[in-house]
Amino acid sequence: MCLAIPVRIAELGEKETAIAEIDGVRKEISLALVEDVRVGDYVLMHVGYAISRLDENEARRTLALFEELGRLETREER
Repeated sequence: MCLAIPVRIAELGEKETAIAEIDGVRKEISLALVEDVRVGDYVLMHVGYAISRLDENEARRTLALFEELGRLETREER
């Protein structure tokens, strides 16, 4: 199974790179597969590559679902 995670672009770098941020964690990613990305945009990130742009509302809904899954997992571990 492959998992792509919504991340927000915090900074644009050189040579088709950017700094992406999720929950306070920042990571350099490649923008080689996506055009016209700007600071503040959300993209789906898979293994260090932005694979598509994502609407902000959809990104926030997806991140909220991930957060809920984390809470459920924590509850089950008790």
